[in-house]
Amino acid sequence: MASAAEQLASNLNFSAFAKAEDLKKRIWFTIGALLVYRLGTYIPLPGINPDAFAQAFSSQSKGVLGMFNMFAGGAVQRMAIFALGIMPYISASIIMQLMTSVIPSLEALKKEGEQGRKVINQYTRYGTVLLALVQAYGISVGLENGNGIVSDPGMFFRISTVVTLVGGTMFLMWLGEQITARGIGNGISLIIFSGIVAGLPHAISGTLELGRTGALSTGLILAIIVLAIVVIALIVFFERAQRRLLIQYPKRQVGNRMFQGDTSHLPLKLNTSGVIPPIFASSLLLLPATVAGFSQTTNMPAWASTILASLGHGQPLYMAFYAAMIVFFAFFYTAIVFNPKDTADQLKKHSGFIPGYRPGERTADYIDYVLTRITVVGAIYLVLVCLLPEFLISATGVPFYLGGTSLLIVVSVTLDTVAQIQGHLIAHQYEGLIKKSKLRGGRKPDEVDFAWAAGGGQGDTSTKTGRKTRHTPALDG
Repeated sequence: MASAAEQLASNLNFSAFAKAEDLKKRIWFTIGALLVYRLGTYIPLPGINPDAFAQAFSSQSKGVLGMFNMFAGGAVQRMAIFALGIMPYISASIIMQLMTSVIPSLEALKKEGEQGRKVINQYTRYGTVLLALVQAYGISVGLENGNGIVSDPGMFFRISTVVTLVGGTMFLMWLGEQITARGIGNGISLIIFSGIVAGLPHAISGTLELGRTGALSTGLILAIIVLAIVVIALIVFFERAQRRLLIQYPKRQVGNRMFQGDTSHLPLKLNTSGVIPPIFASSLLLLPATVAGFSQTTNMPAWASTILASLGHGQPLYMAFYAAMIVFFAFFYTAIVFNPKDTADQLKKHSGFIPGYRPGERTADYIDYVLTRITVVGAIYLVLVCLLPEFLISATGVPFYLGGTSLLIVVSVTLDTVAQIQGHLIAHQYEGLIKKSKLRGGRKPDEVDFAWAAGGGQGDTSTKTGRKTRHTPALDG
């Protein structure tokens, strides 16, 4: 059965949206911030030859650089000031999440509430700066080693490149925080989302051009469109799917009053790990090809060439390793971000329990039992979504790459942003209802004074129209 919020959200219309001035300001702020980000992806680094770098990048576009270029909205291909993108911040956040599970002091900070989260966020920013410095210096050295990419190599070029790239990453981190605070949706996720979506028009136009020239049949293009719609519907279904565990709270007495026991639910997402498993698996699988491409060795051993060929897109070994890594990281990351023992302790602290299971260790074992089984389903879903494009490319040779990771990010961020927009509209409608029913609590001089009711008195009060109204005595007992 739909909740009251879902029923209200289903009745939203454009008139309610037109009246929500605060929501419109937030949306315009978000659009403006994303436009600033997109403009920055076209400003190249000083001191490089863009044409020479584009030629060098084309040989590495199928490695890790190609994936980072997708997340950065093409900034890596153009070697723009935002070439590092927001990935150092994402990496620092993941590292900090892992460290909070193994370092007791950080775990204690995590349990301190808002103040502890602020300290952890500050540590994450420090980690972002450190990772960005290392990556920016590596990029500057790699550019100098390229053939004709840097016009004037030297220490000045390295320093300017490091300062520019690190400054671009820090600006994007600040911009994402501003979008989260003053805009709509999660700012960091929207920056990645805009980078991925920016490449879709070019990919779609390229596919349609192949259809016009006859390289792809019309039936195959229609099948791709239908398949994309089906995959998006599948992602929406599984991303919203939950396993709800029934939680009951016993009757309790506060003073002389007895409060009835309450019933709630503990929602467990089917895909607790999100898009982290595909990102980790893709990075590790593309790393050997990237290293081999940068080494540029012509006399590579036969066994190394065989392994690299087997790890190419669409190869059986690549598919097997990709699926195995996704399953492994799905269980690993779920174990990091969700602790059944802590959840059971919190339920016991607030006198909650799962019917049929004793609070404490038995409850933790049951939550872990359920979480393990739904994680199996979530891992299988991730494997299907991520391997389907690989089968499509290898079987039909379609150049338009419907990446499972990018599709997951786009759909997940869209769902989260739409949910926040609906939340703002619902809050605006409730605020309007409160204003109409005069339940704001503030008493104005020209309004009726109902203070007599608290003391059990009776009499006449005058409204602002001057009309007398007869009052009924307050009921006793």
